Amino acid sequence: MQTSTLFALLLLLTLVAYGSGFSRALGAARKGGGVRNLASLPNYYGMHTALWCGLPALLLLGVWLVCDDSIIRALVLGRIAERPDTLAGQHLLYTQIQNLAAGSLIGQPTPELQAAAAYLLSLRNGGQILQTVLVLILSVGFGSYALLRIRPEFRAREQVEKVLRKLLLACACAAILTTVGILLSVLFESLRFFRQIPVTEFLFGLHWSPQMALRADQVGSSGAFGAVPLFTGTLMVSAIAMLVAVPIGLMSAIYLAEYASRRVRALAKPVLEILAGIPTVVYGFFAALTVAPFVRDTAAAMGIAASSESALAAGLVMGVMIIPFVSSLSDDVINAVPQSLRDGALGLGSTKSETIRKVVFPAALPGIVGGVLLAVSRAIGETMIVVMAAGLAANLTANPLQSVTTVTVQIVTLLVGDQEFDSPKTLAAFALGLMLFLSTLILNFIALHVVKKYREQYD
Repeated sequence: MQTSTLFALLLLLTLVAYGSGFSRALGAARKGGGVRNLASLPNYYGMHTALWCGLPALLLLGVWLVCDDSIIRALVLGRIAERPDTLAGQHLLYTQIQNLAAGSLIGQPTPELQAAAAYLLSLRNGGQILQTVLVLILSVGFGSYALLRIRPEFRAREQVEKVLRKLLLACACAAILTTVGILLSVLFESLRFFRQIPVTEFLFGLHWSPQMALRADQVGSSGAFGAVPLFTGTLMVSAIAMLVAVPIGLMSAIYLAEYASRRVRALAKPVLEILAGIPTVVYGFFAALTVAPFVRDTAAAMGIAASSESALAAGLVMGVMIIPFVSSLSDDVINAVPQSLRDGALGLGSTKSETIRKVVFPAALPGIVGGVLLAVSRAIGETMIVVMAAGLAANLTANPLQSVTTVTVQIVTLLVGDQEFDSPKTLAAFALGLMLFLSTLILNFIALHVVKKYREQYD
């Protein structure tokens, strides 16, 4: 049975288990004089039965999917007499066996490969049968056990809440471990890069040219890995975007929350949030075909030299793109400020604008800072608009009318195509990713300091 079909069947069994537990609890309640004599509500008995029916089987299915391919690969390669010693060679050999088993291998395979492909098919078919049998036995068995435990005095609610607390804890731990895993993977690869390229050259170098030559006598055989042009380009484009997004987004949020009528708000807020749903590639086309030529022609009309691809064009369009992030979050936070604070300020003689500046805005400051931080992160991580409107040239310049590039664009450029993960060129992408992580962390610390200093506490 296919995994998707088995999962659907497991979901159906879980629903049946819920209905059976619910019905059995109602039956026990009728014999005992009504639902009030049950230790828990009937739906908790149904949820308890469903959890016992679904969770152990689902856990087994997940472990099986994680370990199945590795075990089959080890068994298949173990039957090859002369297999390669390197991991890359073994991976290539196993790929050939898989292609032969699927009937898509070109050429005449050896008898040993044919036997290995047949063995692979038999292991897969037997594994699917065993997987189906074990999952169904586990589901039906534990579901029946939970069903037999239903008694009027059984406290099903406590058991269900205990399981749900453990599930929530597991989800929280998974999120934390995922973050730690990402950090460690980036850190280890960055350390490999810094063993080949000095940290000082990376952090303070003024030239970025990571193209490594194939031969020692080839021009540019030792690439330049000074990341200062990338950092300045990222900061320039992000700063331009924030100069556009923060004032417009914050002012629009204040208008929608404090001044606009219900009809205007019901119309303007969805229209404003449409900007967040437009794909970034569409913004990139708009920046490359409309905004960038407009910036170039306007600068030329003023007698200023401007590149056809500029940081100003990318920053303006990126600022328009992230307006909804600032506006929507700020609007929600401002609306969450208690109305009693506004009424008290107005009752003491404050004007509408004074109430907003001295009461509403300080109370909503933590949420507004969070929205601005989200917008900054979105601006720093944007790639498509920069590629299409600002270019790929790593220029160290303070002129927003010149072509620049950003850290994320270079990460994508370095990791495109077949790469050798032992060369400084590829490992530089992980070092850039580590710098992005650290810069975001510093922004969070600054935001926490600002919030602690300026927020107002209300009872």
